[in-house]
Amino acid sequence: MFNSILEQSVFFSVLLTLISFEIGTFLRKKTGLAIVNPLLISSIIIIITLLSFNISYDTYAEGAKYITYLLTPATVCLAVPLYEKIELLKQNFTAIILSIIMGIALGLLCILGLSLLFRLEYTHYATLLPKSITTAIALDVSEGVGGLPNVTAVLISITGIFGNITAPFIMKLFKVENPVARGIGIGTASHAMGTAKAMEMGRTEGAMSSLALVIAGIVTVLLAPLFSQFYF
Repeated sequence: MFNSILEQSVFFSVLLTLISFEIGTFLRKKTGLAIVNPLLISSIIIIITLLSFNISYDTYAEGAKYITYLLTPATVCLAVPLYEKIELLKQNFTAIILSIIMGIALGLLCILGLSLLFRLEYTHYATLLPKSITTAIALDVSEGVGGLPNVTAVLISITGIFGNITAPFIMKLFKVENPVARGIGIGTASHAMGTAKAMEMGRTEGAMSSLALVIAGIVTVLLAPLFSQFYF
């Protein structure tokens, strides 16, 4: 009975999403630990809730689509910090674009190499190819090269959350201090979730990560079909 009420409620999925994220944010502020990431915590809470009340993901997604609608305007807003740093982009345009392209190409090569090493099936390899770009583009790319879009969506989330959590540590470990390089690296490797962390690190990092997010999507669309032909 209670399950039916939750499944039929228009507000259940929205409230669950918002409350879960607020709990994650609260825990992050209280602990100060990078691993206590709001995205990770909210994902865990949502999964546990859906399993506990035996609610299907499709039912949850149908209700949560109202939040998903906000994804497009939120993504467009990423252009604001980039516009503020337009002069910096002009001064380093060639280096920035080439760095993003090389970053994506290297990522695809790593996926190819590891897939061959572990002898993955072609379908699994194709599913991995677009894991580092935004979901809206990646799902079409995955389906186009013969992958599993639903699994790709999960991999995208894992990649983004991992990048969001570890980006500051990795930059410190490899002593990457240039804000342009930091932003490019984060945006190229971990799409929008990484860009959110880049925004916290600084305006320049956020602007460059936003640019990398867009260029990475375009480059992956072009290179993924090519790399899909390399797998035997």
